[in-house]
Amino acid sequence: MADRFLETDELLEAVAEAEFDRAPAVVANAHITGLSVARALSAHGIPVIAVDRSGDGVAPPSNAIDYAGRITYPLDDREGFRTDLEALADAAGTDLVAFGCMDEWVHAFADVEADGVRRPFSDKQGIDAVLDKSSLYRLAEELEVPYPETYWLSESDPDAAAEALGFPFVLKPALKREGEEALGTNVVEVSDREQLYETLEAAEAADVELLAQEKVNIAQGKDTSLASYISPDGETLSVVGNARVRYPQSFGTSCVVETTDRPEIRERALSVLDRTGYHGISESEFVYDADREEYVLLDINTRPWKWISMPVAAGANLPLAAYASVVDSVEYDVSSAAENVGDARWVYLRDYLTLLSTDDSFRDVLSGDDWTTLVSGGFESAESLGTSESLTTGVYRPSDPNPTAKLLETEFSRRDYYCSC
Repeated sequence: MADRFLETDELLEAVAEAEFDRAPAVVANAHITGLSVARALSAHGIPVIAVDRSGDGVAPPSNAIDYAGRITYPLDDREGFRTDLEALADAAGTDLVAFGCMDEWVHAFADVEADGVRRPFSDKQGIDAVLDKSSLYRLAEELEVPYPETYWLSESDPDAAAEALGFPFVLKPALKREGEEALGTNVVEVSDREQLYETLEAAEAADVELLAQEKVNIAQGKDTSLASYISPDGETLSVVGNARVRYPQSFGTSCVVETTDRPEIRERALSVLDRTGYHGISESEFVYDADREEYVLLDINTRPWKWISMPVAAGANLPLAAYASVVDSVEYDVSSAAENVGDARWVYLRDYLTLLSTDDSFRDVLSGDDWTTLVSGGFESAESLGTSESLTTGVYRPSDPNPTAKLLETEFSRRDYYCSC
């Protein structure tokens, strides 16, 4: 466990004093997703270094984190990020294995190609083909994968797009994180032309490409994603997950996700990924359009995401598969794992309990037995055994209590962590 979140010089000094018997994973950022990746790797003896621009994430005090500290944020200084990474690899005396848990970190790992850092996912070209919505939706069109009606505003007249879509509709940045930095969000719902042009002006000032897209009539509780790892030679390990509950319910982030059988989702997602040539971890997000009565592709994330511990609990350890692809001394049989994937559910208790306590229309989807195994910590044994119906969590684990304590500390203070999750 990391004693504390270190400043850059302190982190380099601490890592230099350590001895590693295998390449450490460097996980960025150090919050919920990074914590889940660290736990998936640490359970198999892999050392983990969590890095971030802030020490307020929940990952640093986890038993799964060996060292945690600050490095230069790539959106602030790309070359400074490269310098820090190479210094960290030099201090470790061995290569590092990169896990980017937010888009800007993924892009940065691929862009800088730092010496001493192994990347268990595609290069910049492969990532851009997937993460850039501008190219993603063109590819979906070519492959006949349903997606929301979309207009490229770099090519289309905004007034004509507004006329075709009708208000309200949404504006999306082609690159999500850059859009969040410029606009404060990755989706802007516009209700009139005044708001449309205000958003266009803000995007133009920040050199952010925008797409205009219909506001899909989403069927609540049916959101479905393919969680997958694709090896460099094309082997695939995947789990289809249904975001059964979100908080807030109509537009929030997932707080209960469970495995589901949707072969068409797997087929459509993999067709897109195959065409791009992307390899690595990804999440392909679909929503059910109640008007079309069809699943439509919204986004593909070329990185771990908030509920990645669900596929791990189901028997598909995507982070370990990715790590093993670039470290010869660690083996992970992707084909064997794919044949033995079971069922699992994931719950993020902070949001789920908030939903239960604040929304009178919502009814608990967990059983009495579920609550008993959560409170007792029994779910951890089931997860480690890979039982047929494993239950797992986003942060809370009695065997690793410090991240939950950190979450509570942050929740009841005035500090805000910058991750939207």
